[in-house]
Amino acid sequence: MQTPETRSRTGEALSPEAEMQAALTGFVSELKAYRADIHTRMQQQEERMTMMQTKSQISARHALSTQAQAEAPHQKAFDAYVRSGDDDGLRGLVLEGKALSTAVAGDGGYLVDPQTADAVRSVLKSSASIRAVANVVTVESSSYDVLIDTTDLGHGWATETAAATETGTPTIERITIQLHELSALPKASQRLLDDSAFDIEGWLAGRIADRFARAEAAAFVSGDGIGKPKGFLAHTKVANAVQAWGNIGYVPTGAVGAFLSADAIVDLVYALGAPYRANAVFVMNSKTAGTIRKMKDTDGRFLWSDGLASGEPARLMGYPVLIAEDMPDIAANAFAVAFGDFSAGYTVAERPDLRILRDPFSAKPHVLFYATKRVGGDVSDFAAIKLLRFAVS
Repeated sequence: MQTPETRSRTGEALSPEAEMQAALTGFVSELKAYRADIHTRMQQQEERMTMMQTKSQISARHALSTQAQAEAPHQKAFDAYVRSGDDDGLRGLVLEGKALSTAVAGDGGYLVDPQTADAVRSVLKSSASIRAVANVVTVESSSYDVLIDTTDLGHGWATETAAATETGTPTIERITIQLHELSALPKASQRLLDDSAFDIEGWLAGRIADRFARAEAAAFVSGDGIGKPKGFLAHTKVANAVQAWGNIGYVPTGAVGAFLSADAIVDLVYALGAPYRANAVFVMNSKTAGTIRKMKDTDGRFLWSDGLASGEPARLMGYPVLIAEDMPDIAANAFAVAFGDFSAGYTVAERPDLRILRDPFSAKPHVLFYATKRVGGDVSDFAAIKLLRFAVS
């Protein structure tokens, strides 16, 4: 800033006070001009930013949408990977949460983004599976150990002078639940993936959820434990009168492949110990439920009652009923009905991460999506589950 030399009208220099006043007047004038220029530039920049934002929202808008929708960074990165195999967004993306990290594994697998994983998990919980009533735990290892005290502590009556005798010590049993890999392999054409109006995440979550739900539900009931969870029906079954640890007790109906009377349901309920009955639930498939639904007591009242509120399970003798289609049908010597406290009697162990691998080469012009999840299950308390056998004894 240059300060012009100020002189009086006669050509003589002004006094110091007048010169200072003139200098301040010039400085203020130039400052106002500079401020106006900055304001104009900022206003122009704001207009340009508004224009760019409007254009970006229009280009990102769904083909059938009437308003812009916000898209999370992980959604955009995952969608780009599924559609074209571009993993740059996944490599540079940092997500919150230890189990759902997007770090690239050595075999090229990527953890599914949190929104997709949540969608799959919600479908599993709402499906007709033992998972809905079992004890579900999340582990970070390849197995889960359950410790059960199977015996009672010894005791005795003591007197004032007699020596105390040694009593029995409880025995602890260890049950190891191995985690097995559950997989699904849906596919879609590349043309379908290229369609920007297609909800790729919703489609993929639905396909994986359906496959996983059906596979694990069957394994929790009748899985042999080889490469899959061990179902409660795969264990040795003995008459309830001689039931011991390692076996599941059953109650006969009194007739081969049929009910002799409704008394078999009552016998099944009271074959279960009183501490377990508080949280007990019936498990059967739809065909068996249709047969039992028609049963009445001696006064002509139905044993079966529907839920009083929407979403509430039906009840049999006051206990909830879980319809699991993987339970066997009523037949000779079949164990078609189970009753017990499955939160104590059966444990599902799983890892929290769901992984997906994109394969555009093996099934051209389709793209395969190899999804895996590790899950295991086994009986954790043999006294908590009882079965109904459709046989004479």
